[in-house]
Amino acid sequence: MTPFHQHANPGAQGGQYLLEVDDLQKSFGRHSVLQGVSLAVPRGSLFTVLGPSGAGKSVLLKCLANIAEPDAGRISFEGRTLDFHDPASRNPFLRRCSFLFQGNALFDSLTAFRNVALPLEQTTSLGRGEIRARAMEALGQLELGDYAEHYPGMLSGGMQKRLALARAIVTRPEMVFFDEPTAGLDPLRRNAVFAMIAKYQALVGFTALIVTHDIVEALVASDTVALLHQGEICFNGTPDEFASSAHPVVQSFRDSPAALRSTLDGLRRGEVAPEHS
Repeated sequence: MTPFHQHANPGAQGGQYLLEVDDLQKSFGRHSVLQGVSLAVPRGSLFTVLGPSGAGKSVLLKCLANIAEPDAGRISFEGRTLDFHDPASRNPFLRRCSFLFQGNALFDSLTAFRNVALPLEQTTSLGRGEIRARAMEALGQLELGDYAEHYPGMLSGGMQKRLALARAIVTRPEMVFFDEPTAGLDPLRRNAVFAMIAKYQALVGFTALIVTHDIVEALVASDTVALLHQGEICFNGTPDEFASSAHPVVQSFRDSPAALRSTLDGLRRGEVAPEHS
């Protein structure tokens, strides 16, 4: 492995790609999680990284969020490589981005309103009235307006997920990273969350990078999809290209629900004999 290095390419700033990841590698002990991930996220797009559980999607986001340090490779934002050996140099990047992780990271001692307002209080110079208006707008869009004074512990798991999403978008960041934003939600709420991400992405103009295993919603909402398999990107293209791809790994991941449905239908009709152990 080559060591994680840095370089700047000022001429690339303001170009087509807002975020570029080149040959990113990360291991934990002898377990290699990322084995050379490369992708380029177009500015203003909704880019989704698909993959089953354990594929390394969350580790990829943690490397981007400066929570985990890559062993090798490069991450560039607006053409400038982020230096993992100088945390302060990454602050401008982190101020321009928001991260929504699976655990939500809500403050149990703060109300829903205060959880959403806090990023605005910490990172902007907005007045109290504007902060309240924007926080309540975000809560309302996620169907949480009536729960502004509730604490996270008083909300269901799905409502907590929506609260975390409201907090992630309230600062109107340039780029938002979503780690399984619909985990634990029912189908209607999954649709609502993807629709909300797409709506705010189009309205505000931020660039979105989503990691998820929800194939159907991702294909409908995304501009570009990539498939992470065994620590590598094995597909990168449009949703239509993904839907028609003959790549065996893509087919296996994409068609597994249809295969299960076909098997169950056959069982119900008595056309498929159940296997016995």
